Amino acid sequence: MKKYSIGLMFLGLLLHGCTWVEPTTEGVNVRVVYLAQVEGCKKLGSVKVGVLDKVLFVSRSEEQVAAELEVSGQNAAAEIGGDTIVATSRVIDGEQAFDVYRCRQ
Repeated sequence: MKKYSIGLMFLGLLLHGCTWVEPTTEGVNVRVVYLAQVEGCKKLGSVKVGVLDKVLFVSRSEEQVAAELEVSGQNAAAEIGGDTIVATSRVIDGEQAFDVYRCRQ
């Protein structure tokens, strides 16, 4: 039982520090803003992104999941020519929706 507990603790620490989503070269240039900040921008569409919120039966940190979803949203926006995203949903089961805008000329 003690080995099992130590293993779970190690897995939890390992997962806490893991980042599986890396920003792309284009994705790092995409801003994350609030809806009020996209006035005058052209809406290009919407994206829904997802990451693992659990590994096996261990839940990942809500902050880490949210951060990875944001990076995924930035990467997805860059793929369709956007430079700005606005979250349009809360994080639910490792998924989140974003509207994509082009604000810079």
